[in-house]
Order: sequence, then structure tokens, then C-alpha cells
Amino acid sequence: MIKLTRISKEPFILNADLIRYVESRPDTYITLVSGERVVVLESMDVVLERAVQYQQQKHLIPAPRRLVAGT
Repeated sequence: MIKLTRISKEPFILNADLIRYVESRPDTYITLVSGERVVVLESMDVVLERAVQYQQQKHLIPAPRRLVAGT
């Protein structure tokens, strides 16, 4: 998940796995795999950086340990 800001200055969290592509026109448009488009204040480079960081971190965080009764 990455934190972004809508053009209306409202912050929101986006599941970066759903990004199909990002365009700069001059506003930054994010098109999701569903076809929905979101316009954000962040630059295309910032969105790319956050999405890459998310993907890197996603694979580095270990799964939570399950407690087993009697241990």
C-alpha cells in the first residue's frame, strides 16, 4: 500500500498491486487494472518510487508467527 494525495488534497492509500500504468499529462494519472483512473498531486517519479519501495518491502516482511497451544 502506498500513501498518495488526490488532486483535491485528500490523502488516501492505494494498493500498488492494482496499478496498471502511470502517466504525467501534466497532472499525474494512475490507471488501475480495473480501468479506474485516479489523479494525484505526486509526480510520476514519486509514485514509481513508492510503488517500487512497496514491492521491495512486501517481500522482506516475515509472516506473523502463529502461537500453538502448550508452547
